[in-house]
Amino acid sequence: MSRLSKDIDSAFQGVGTKSGLEIWCVYNKQLISIPKSSFGKFHSGNAYLVLRTFLRKIESPQYDIHYWLGIDANEVDSILASDKALELDAALGCCTVQYREVQGQETEKFLSYFKPCIIPVEGKYSPKTGIAGETYQVTLLRCKGDHVVRVKEVPFLRSSLNHDDVFILDTASKVFLFAGCNSSTQEKAKAMEVVEYIKDNKHDGRCEVATIEDGKFSGDSDAGEFWSFFGGYAPIPKLSSSTTQEQTQTTCAELFWIDTKGNLHPTGTSSLDKDMLEKNKCYMLDCHSEVFVWMGRNTSLTERKTSISSSEEFLRKEGRSTTTSLVLLTEGLENARFRSFFNKWPQTVESSLYNEGREKVAALFKQKGYDVEELPDEEDDPLYTNCRDNLKVWRVDGDDVSLLSIPDQTKLFTGDCYLVQYKYTYKERTEHLLYVWIGCESIQQDRADAITNASAIVGSTKGESVLCHIYQGNEPSRFFPMFQSLVVFKGGLSRRYKVLLAEKEKIGEEYNENKASLFRVVGTSPRNMQAIQVNLVATSLNSSYSYILQYGASAFTWIGKLSSDSDHEVLDRMLYFLDTSCQPIYIREGNETDTFWNLLGGKSEYPKEKEMRKQIEEPHLFTCSCSSGNGKYLSISFYHLTVLFSSALVQL
Repeated sequence: MSRLSKDIDSAFQGVGTKSGLEIWCVYNKQLISIPKSSFGKFHSGNAYLVLRTFLRKIESPQYDIHYWLGIDANEVDSILASDKALELDAALGCCTVQYREVQGQETEKFLSYFKPCIIPVEGKYSPKTGIAGETYQVTLLRCKGDHVVRVKEVPFLRSSLNHDDVFILDTASKVFLFAGCNSSTQEKAKAMEVVEYIKDNKHDGRCEVATIEDGKFSGDSDAGEFWSFFGGYAPIPKLSSSTTQEQTQTTCAELFWIDTKGNLHPTGTSSLDKDMLEKNKCYMLDCHSEVFVWMGRNTSLTERKTSISSSEEFLRKEGRSTTTSLVLLTEGLENARFRSFFNKWPQTVESSLYNEGREKVAALFKQKGYDVEELPDEEDDPLYTNCRDNLKVWRVDGDDVSLLSIPDQTKLFTGDCYLVQYKYTYKERTEHLLYVWIGCESIQQDRADAITNASAIVGSTKGESVLCHIYQGNEPSRFFPMFQSLVVFKGGLSRRYKVLLAEKEKIGEEYNENKASLFRVVGTSPRNMQAIQVNLVATSLNSSYSYILQYGASAFTWIGKLSSDSDHEVLDRMLYFLDTSCQPIYIREGNETDTFWNLLGGKSEYPKEKEMRKQIEEPHLFTCSCSSGNGKYLSISFYHLTVLFSSALVQL
């Protein structure tokens, strides 16, 4: 529910109670609500405010605020729009993410709200705008974009055409679509959606539609009519009339504190930490191609308005391109991109975001006719983790790929890479899972060889296989139950790994059965338990876990205060798995002996708070392409069936 005070516009009474869009236009220094029939029409002489509400089934609503600035909007209206965005955020309880949108440079997230597109209109908005005059204004529109289409009116001249884009010529009786020979199939399909939109909304469905192919002219009456609007046919330049320069995205970020007077104070660059952000201050994070304004929970509305004005002034003085995005974040609502610039960030993202993303993607595949089933939760269905079926593990060592014996396939080393193939029967079908497990200390060349060999195994396996690359410490929940019991040792057996250690004269803490070793024990049951070797120091301990400290024929078991009964059962089982003849000394946290601390190099502080479950990030969809030998990832801000089935490679 909205919360109004004297500092918040009354136009925001009752906002955010229904899913969907709410739009206002700045008109005569006031906000005018825009009717749904006009959604998608933005006048270049105005500034707009857009609220997108998403009501989730269980959790609190998700709000996104965008303030859109037309290229001809005056400075007063632009500043008022950004101020009103903050007031709207306050009305909704300071729980929104806000974005600045500049005409022609809108974010894909913003464009995805409007189907099929937004169409900027010349001039200023007026609530008294009536029916257009008798003369129909012929317009030429350029359409760009494979996933969301950007529509821009260009001069009604032949020189505006090029071979790379798709154009729409809107006349009184017919709408023409001209497809440049270098435009993509997806761009043409998106542009055709715009043509249908124009036909239905500007012509009431009563006009003809014609498609003109670039370079095809003879014997085509529609092409002849199209070119007659330009004074007759003439070749257009071979080179595109508009050049697009790719911007190299930089990962360098600089943090500024913004004081109450709007002055910027450099705070940090190369090494940023969450603790640098104070609740009673506002900050600007300059990432060059994108700028974030972070507002602490204890800051006032006035301080927030000042920080945004200062950030926009900073962009103007720096001469930054209009493509530079400006995102406003309130403490606690930081997105994944913002968090990625900091070394450490508390894990607070709700797992429901992952579930929503998974449901959306599953629905898209079902629409296409694919049989989509949800995997059961972890160990609910033993068919996926039945070790009576075949499990094969290979260790990669350069060109050599060695199949491990059954006793050795439950022993992995952090300096090596492994191929793990699991075959099982499900619904009378033989299924294959093939994992490439990459040790955290493995050599890059070994990693590349492991991936190459995995592809070869997939190609030689009958039936379909699922191939997954996983890095140590980020294993999916179904990886460990395949082994039932698994031990991960420090060190490696790879020749390259050993050469690297010798070259660097590095003394690694490798596993040696004649020396003391410390293992953290994790797992959920006797069918899913692991012992992970950690550094032999007291700081490796954690009150949330149990540990085994081996030394010679003896062993200590250390039980953390926050560990559970099931952890203790797994501890006993794992101790027996490591050494059936060992007689352990059980120690509970707080009752350690001098011998125990001496083996760890002395007593020191270690984490004693309950460790949170591993963070599940909000879902992200990327399309992947490769040009000039360089891989390029483009983030897609929305889920649509055409994205999955029109792109060469999609990564969720």
